[in-house]
Amino acid sequence: RTMREQIIEILTEICPGVDFEQETALIDDGLIDSLDIVAVVTDLMDTFDVQLGVDDLTPENFNSVDAICQLIERAQG
Repeated sequence: RTMREQIIEILTEICPGVDFEQETALIDDGLIDSLDIVAVVTDLMDTFDVQLGVDDLTPENFNSVDAICQLIERAQG
């Protein structure tokens, strides 16, 4: 599975019923909230073995699957 597929799987598990393929404003449109983000971040850190800090928890980093992919790639350094 690609990183993108794994991220979509994590998001869908936590927030079923959202079209993560198409959405580009997940946070801005209120499709996922701060509690969801905490769960998503925990799963992302476990799945990809990366550390994400408070500074990473910005709407820009979580508004789309592509943004999350870029965040993980940066965290993997």
